[in-house]
Amino acid sequence: MARVAFVTGGTRGIGRCIVERLKADGFKVAAGYSGNEEAAQACANQLNVMPVKGNVSVFEDCRRAVELVEKELGPIDVLVNNAGITRDGVFHKMSSEQWGEVVRVNMDSLFNMTRQVIEGMRERGYGRIVNISSINGLKGQVGQTNYSAAKAGMIGFTKALALENAKKGVTVNAIAPGYVDTEMVQAVPENVLQAIIAQIPVGRLARGEEIADIVSYLAGERAGYVTGATLSINGGQHM
Repeated sequence: MARVAFVTGGTRGIGRCIVERLKADGFKVAAGYSGNEEAAQACANQLNVMPVKGNVSVFEDCRRAVELVEKELGPIDVLVNNAGITRDGVFHKMSSEQWGEVVRVNMDSLFNMTRQVIEGMRERGYGRIVNISSINGLKGQVGQTNYSAAKAGMIGFTKALALENAKKGVTVNAIAPGYVDTEMVQAVPENVLQAIIAQIPVGRLARGEEIADIVSYLAGERAGYVTGATLSINGGQHM
């Protein structure tokens, strides 16, 4: 029987690449989204996956989303916590709204989503949780104290949860991508984008498929001995 995967923020960018790869791997896949109906419908139609609308920063939304997925597809075996936002600004000018929104969507969502599935995974003796962090959670970034703090917190969450669930057949890992060739990055002014690429030793942006390849491995049954790890995919930009 095909296993079930739920990818938050799964209808665009890196998330969509992950959804496409897991679907190709034979999973039954649910793709979470918060607002872009057009992108969600396109993802659902083109990849034949289940779109699930909800706000990952709201616990009850996450509870309802998981209930819908489990009713339609079955118990969730793989959770990819990918949803995230940026609200950039230097800290001495940052508003509480900029700070709070990023922490809620990028960090609180880990509790909101994972809490819904962890007991079932433990009871069944199998689960894969993959958290999409960031290079900036490892090295920091000017204008992103909120984002860097949340993404660094994700790594601590990963390690602690991995320890708690290792004996239950549930692995918990993080991926820390560098700059990826998504619509969001391509919208950066050309001169800024070229300056970013100049700092990457391999001389290019990552492709979404390269991130999805790592998720595919961590989500699979062969990755049972990998837990508590943070895998950097940044072209050598930060080591």
